[in-house]
Amino acid sequence: MLKRVLAALALTLVPMVGALAALPPPVHGRSVVTHHSVNVAGHDYRYTARAGTLILRNAKGHPTAKMFYIAYTLNGVRNEADRPITFAYNGGPGFASALVDFGGFGPRKIIWPHPGPGASRATAPPYRIVANPNTILPATDLVFIDAVGTGYSRIIGVGKPKDFYGIHADAATFAAFIEDYLNHFGRWDSPKFLLGESYGTTRSAVLGQLLVAKGVYLNGIILCSTVLDFPTINFGLGNDLPYELYLPSYAAVAWYHHRIHPRPASLPVLVHAVERFAAGPYAHALFEGAKLSSPTRLRIAKSLSRFTGIPVHMWIRANLRMTLPVFMRRVLGSAHATTGRYDARFSAPELQPLLPVGGASAAGATTTAIWGALTATFESYVTHRLGFRTSRVYKQDSNTVFRDWNWKYYPPIHDLDAGVGDIGYDNVAPALARAMTNDPALELMANNGYFDLATPFFATHYTLMHMGLPTRFLSHIHFEYYPTGHMLYLNPKAMPDIAAKMDHFIDEAAHG
Repeated sequence: MLKRVLAALALTLVPMVGALAALPPPVHGRSVVTHHSVNVAGHDYRYTARAGTLILRNAKGHPTAKMFYIAYTLNGVRNEADRPITFAYNGGPGFASALVDFGGFGPRKIIWPHPGPGASRATAPPYRIVANPNTILPATDLVFIDAVGTGYSRIIGVGKPKDFYGIHADAATFAAFIEDYLNHFGRWDSPKFLLGESYGTTRSAVLGQLLVAKGVYLNGIILCSTVLDFPTINFGLGNDLPYELYLPSYAAVAWYHHRIHPRPASLPVLVHAVERFAAGPYAHALFEGAKLSSPTRLRIAKSLSRFTGIPVHMWIRANLRMTLPVFMRRVLGSAHATTGRYDARFSAPELQPLLPVGGASAAGATTTAIWGALTATFESYVTHRLGFRTSRVYKQDSNTVFRDWNWKYYPPIHDLDAGVGDIGYDNVAPALARAMTNDPALELMANNGYFDLATPFFATHYTLMHMGLPTRFLSHIHFEYYPTGHMLYLNPKAMPDIAAKMDHFIDEAAHG
């Protein structure tokens, strides 16, 4: 009898064991906790740093990715429901969050090289890591998140690149991470913010709408160097809008490099004057196209020359339409140098200045100055200061992610006009408008660098004023401008102002 029972039990267990063997092995996230302090405005803030991973799973519970994060939470908080929490990330797509953390807003920072004569020269190692007196930690807890395929975030288990590398997939991934984090650490009652830089602002628009639709309401979204409507920054035949929207940035860069004579004392006053010209006489002249009269063409060219320091004949030759690569090579005159795209305060020599197309990388003048410093110091910081050890190399940027990115964006069906077919869009601003109308208390902060030639500030203003937001919500949009580039924090002199304004925005949106 016992033998028959054991035999039957064995027959029952065999398929069960086989089924268990077919399941993916369990994967658990891990984290390391350390304790630190930072002095801000004469006050010591003690905080806990947690570096770790959260595991994302599909509907069947199978792991698909692990997302690396670094969270900084203030110690001694009596009621976490009153303590804001901000989820922050960089852009690319394909960039890790180290820049926005270690570069500017976290409690530790790197000492960046400064622009100036020979500005493209990076300082040599070793690089200095110091406490950040301009961290926004006093105003909010911070969670810096690496997108899948960057940093230490990786595809695992049954995950595939198409599950993460695209506008919709990426937003869904970040939404899942944020919900898991809020659950795991009990932060559902806290005031919630998103902070994104560059493509991170694109992510924030789609992510914000997705979170609000899922019932995760936000107090605020902080945009740093914004791009939501891509035709506003992409030069192309028949698209005159970028020429108008870039012109104020051209003027700001020319002002910085002393190419305007006489040089106005006030940069903001100059910028406002150029904005009026760009949206008025210049826009009208471009609209005229081939019908534009020769006298008007010459008059407009003279104004363009006055605002940029580039000779009239070059503007005439360019048909009043100077693309970004041409401007970057010409604004410095005969210096045989090109400005940076991300931060036009930096410059790099043209190795072959007679080529019709620039020989230096469009972004190289900026990245050459900072990338080596960032790469060397962040690995050391995470390993030795935060105690997170892994055999993997931290990916500051990933060409694979960028190359495989699905740029098609499909608004929710209820946001489409009747009769619109199955086409992709290249403007996610309406998603941000929908998030703001469905979450009426949501506030928006748009931070802009005057010397940013990747996401020009006038294009940001144009986009946010044309995203279909009802007039009564316009008071929820707050524009800020700083004498810096795409990475706002690369100008240490601007950081106290940036931090103070972010702190004020967070406090008002959370408790005001």
